Amino acid sequence: MNRIVAALLSLTILTAPDAALAADAAKGKILAERWCASCHVVASGQQLGNTQAPPFSEVAKKDRIDAPMVAYYLMTPHPRMPDMNLSRNEAADLAAYIVSLK
Repeated sequence: MNRIVAALLSLTILTAPDAALAADAAKGKILAERWCASCHVVASGQQLGNTQAPPFSEVAKKDRIDAPMVAYYLMTPHPRMPDMNLSRNEAADLAAYIVSLK
């Protein structure tokens, strides 16, 4: 029985998509510049954002913020933020970029 469980676990790990194993902060920065920069300051070179939306650098510095938490937030619709219909991989990439700004 243990061998069957181990074999199934190994098969699951080996067949998992690469994107699920590691998010790409560089892709997340591209998404942020395309989708988020009209409201948030998403990069150090950006001059203006919306005064109602915090800069990504402030979000990254909050206590207990991590990439899975940010990705979950991005996947959950919120009244103050438009639903951008991000895929899980896009949300993970965007979250990785935001957390990289710590």
